[in-house]
Amino acid sequence: MKKIGMGLVGPGFIAAHHIDAVRRLGDVEVIAIAGPNMTSAGKKTKELKVDVAYDNFEDLIADPRIDVIHNTTPNYMHTKVSMAAIDAGKHIISDKPLALTSQETAALCNAAVLKGVANVVTFNYRGNPLVQQMRHMIASGELDELVFLHGQYLQDWMTDPFVYSWRMDPEKGGKSSALADIGSHWCDLVEHVSGLRIEAVLADLSTTVKVRYSSGVSSEAFTRKHHEEAVPKEVTGEDLGCVLLRFDNGARGVLKVGQVLPGHKNDLQLEINGRARSVRWEQERQNQLWIGSHDGINSVMTKDPSLMSADARSYAHLPAGHHEGWSDAFRNVVADAYSWIRRDAVPAEKPSTVCDFAGGHRVCCVIEAMLNSYEQGGVWARVRA
Repeated sequence: MKKIGMGLVGPGFIAAHHIDAVRRLGDVEVIAIAGPNMTSAGKKTKELKVDVAYDNFEDLIADPRIDVIHNTTPNYMHTKVSMAAIDAGKHIISDKPLALTSQETAALCNAAVLKGVANVVTFNYRGNPLVQQMRHMIASGELDELVFLHGQYLQDWMTDPFVYSWRMDPEKGGKSSALADIGSHWCDLVEHVSGLRIEAVLADLSTTVKVRYSSGVSSEAFTRKHHEEAVPKEVTGEDLGCVLLRFDNGARGVLKVGQVLPGHKNDLQLEINGRARSVRWEQERQNQLWIGSHDGINSVMTKDPSLMSADARSYAHLPAGHHEGWSDAFRNVVADAYSWIRRDAVPAEKPSTVCDFAGGHRVCCVIEAMLNSYEQGGVWARVRA
């Protein structure tokens, strides 16, 4: 089998996880990494043992050995890099959010469809085996009618005002901060697991830390490092929010998002309540699935391939009692993306764990509806997607 050539644009925090995921597949060759300059690209290629470094994304995309582009750039570069890859006929795997605005995401969707290339957004929590088990339980009717879908994505790495990232610059990160950065994961997850669609939202958002201090160098994600001689910068993007939700079947929901909440490291939770049963999955306890019952005993299902549905079982690579984690779920999504690529990216062949650009566009529209709701004084806003 001929190996697929892969190139990565954007030598930041997530780059190493993309490289690790494709190397675990065995049938993908990492050809090159591109950065904004040769210093950053060269440093990352040396660190990750990649042979070729480019100081611009155009040359990497033009490399004839490369079939697939992984776009791990800051948000404001997503459209430019992804569109260039599509125009060159290369398959594209992009980090979330797909782009800064729904106009940009719609353009990317249309371009990818016209070119017939695989187009993927890495909403990696879909790849967890118990998330897939949760999805199977709902699809098979075990919960009966879904009535309440709620959860949270809480972090604390931005609690310190001396942490300043490009994510907080609206020119680079976009108009939304916490919602686009982590709330997007939850919005994708709830729709993927439930099969429902968020129809309308009512948002109450807050900027808790209104002034941050920057040395001019963007802090790495989850850093605690302080920079000397930092200067104050006004922040406008939300770092905290609560959102009421209405789904297309009439169900209600609530989402809590925050990145300034001490003690919450990567606290992603999704609970779905049906008329017959409830299920809850927590990212920090991702090898467990809580199952609630009105007239029976509540239980906790641990990850055991022999007890899981066939679909969910295929995402578990170790036997019961052997924990799998964040990088394993990420690898599962990347593996499905490359499986789709080997099937010529035929839309009907796309695995369910793969979020395509249409899905990325939809999530962008949901986030925009939340911003619109808040800006209009906290009123219900419909999702236009």
